[in-house]
Amino acid sequence: MDALTIGPVVLSTAVLLALAGVLVSNGVAEWFRRRGVDPGPLLWKMTLSGFVAARAVFVLRHHDLFLARPWSALDFRDGGFAPMAGLLVACLVGAGLAGRQAALRRPLMAASAAGVAVWLGGTVLLQALAPPGAPLPDMSVRRLDGTEVSLRSYQGKPLVVNLWATWCPPCRREMPALGAMQAARPDVAFVFVNQGESAAVVARYLAAQGLRMQNVVTDPARQLAARTGVVGFPTTLFYDAGGVLRGRHVGELSEAAVRERLTELGR
Repeated sequence: MDALTIGPVVLSTAVLLALAGVLVSNGVAEWFRRRGVDPGPLLWKMTLSGFVAARAVFVLRHHDLFLARPWSALDFRDGGFAPMAGLLVACLVGAGLAGRQAALRRPLMAASAAGVAVWLGGTVLLQALAPPGAPLPDMSVRRLDGTEVSLRSYQGKPLVVNLWATWCPPCRREMPALGAMQAARPDVAFVFVNQGESAAVVARYLAAQGLRMQNVVTDPARQLAARTGVVGFPTTLFYDAGGVLRGRHVGELSEAAVRERLTELGR
């Protein structure tokens, strides 16, 4: 499972694990508070420092993409973080804060360790239980002119498959970024598979937004979502050159987040 749907909200397992870690660590901190020692304020400083550092390192790693739109560095809905850098900074901040308050050292360490154990342990467990990379489904999609094309005809080089819909706000927000990455990376195939809408609706949307993207196709029956286990839009699937699934992202993507994923594919 890579996402959980709660009404109209779709949360990725990465976000859920991070939230679980924060909740557990604060639960342990609350246990100590009731016994007269409160590491909670220091724990929140650690958490905030780690969050900011993880985002900052990601932004610096892709600084060339953020220079044109510096404010976009604050929009972390793309999931762009450097988790281990954030964890390191959080630990250093915690060590510095607890060093001046000896009574809080053990409670803070216990709360922090509990949260990290849930986050890292859950991540490792999910990776261990994840099924082998699934092949790109053998199915047909429709071009906007109504002709059919096999989805597998796009493989042969790394492939990014984006499942989207015109009524989906995060889909609409990420489209310019995905279009820019398609233009910048001819070594990677990008396919935008609209789910459940007609070619006319998709064509009107692209024209209204001034988007000129290649490989925009439709899947009126949402077969691709069903066959790949997609529960919410947008979801982006990353396949290697052999058509084997190597990763997926639930939610909005930025150019930097796409680049990060492609780097994980070795591109």
